[in-house]
Amino acid sequence: MNEYRPYTHASASIDENGTRLSVSFNTPDVSVKVLGAQRERPFLSLSTAEAWVSISTTGGGPVTERDVTLAREIFNAAARYLADCERLHAAQAITPALPGLDENAA
Repeated sequence: MNEYRPYTHASASIDENGTRLSVSFNTPDVSVKVLGAQRERPFLSLSTAEAWVSISTTGGGPVTERDVTLAREIFNAAARYLADCERLHAAQAITPALPGLDENAA
């Protein structure tokens, strides 16, 4: 049986081209929040107990047209992610178990 366990992976690499940070949330335990919307600088926060990523306005300043474009791109990507998750989850629910792979079989 293959057991999938939730995890968060964070790494950093440093080379002649600079520093690159990578965060991968492979868990449903991600907190997603929008903060600061009442002020002039909203930011989107994704976090787990192990890592935090935030996205905000250009240079931490007022909202620009490019910031609005990025927000739309995030929205569209999130909608596609939702649709893919719903489609795959529904397909898993109707796919019959293969003989010998049912973990509850005696």
